[in-house]
Amino acid sequence: MRYGIDLGGTKIEIAALDRNGAVRLRRRVPTPPGYPDLIEAIAALVHGAERETGKRGTIGVGIPGSLSPATGLVRNANSQELNGHPLDKDLEAALGQKVRVTNDANCLAMSEAADGAGSGHRTVFAVILGTGVGGGIVSSGRILDGPNGTGGEWGHTPLPWMMPAEFPGPRCWCGRHGCLETYLSGPGLAADCDGPGARDAGRLPGRAAAGDAQAAAALARHTDRLARALGMIANILDPDVVVLGGGLSNMDHLYRDVPPIMARHVFGDVARTPIVRARHGDSSGVFGAARLWDAG
Repeated sequence: MRYGIDLGGTKIEIAALDRNGAVRLRRRVPTPPGYPDLIEAIAALVHGAERETGKRGTIGVGIPGSLSPATGLVRNANSQELNGHPLDKDLEAALGQKVRVTNDANCLAMSEAADGAGSGHRTVFAVILGTGVGGGIVSSGRILDGPNGTGGEWGHTPLPWMMPAEFPGPRCWCGRHGCLETYLSGPGLAADCDGPGARDAGRLPGRAAAGDAQAAAALARHTDRLARALGMIANILDPDVVVLGGGLSNMDHLYRDVPPIMARHVFGDVARTPIVRARHGDSSGVFGAARLWDAG
């Protein structure tokens, strides 16, 4: 059995996959506010899943941050209670076995490369477009996160080919200006349309379809910026496929409008990279976490 944990700001989810990839169990609980309670909640989920399936197994955990290879502590997590803690070691102590922890965008990439929208492709670049923006890379079944553990941290690279009105860009929570997250996330898109403090971008496609010119203009800017950002990825990584996940990946126009704009920014005479929607939706994170031991 392979157990995956998706650790989010509001919920913790566990899934159990058997050796054939079939889902044998799924459970969700609210994320508790304190770090010790969080460790206890994850341990209770795992122990409960083991009792229900009657089997122990490998354990993988996806988090909205990453472990520092220098300190072993969680860093850059927007779930602030995780930062500065040795999450993998604390879980291992609570569970009595080894645990693998990685960024949630890596889990998205792992899941979609295995049996999702990236299946059959060698190199998959997976994107989270949601409350935050992230990226993950899987090539030949392995996560490429690099010696610094920052491979795929696309959301905290600057918007490429900035126009004068875009420079230097909004200030990001990471301390820099102009990060892709500030432009491409749901709150970033909402603020671009309706001003500071706006955070809900979910209604913008409906508003645009109803004739709201302000919403239509914001969506067009977002599409152009996403196309530029993915053009940069095509020039650096040249993945076989780009898979979009997160709440904004449900905007249908992206799959129609981004590829031709992206092609203008690809340094070559062809731009063949398909851009597709994640097959497993919001389940990709927990399924990918369960597969973290697949590559050995």
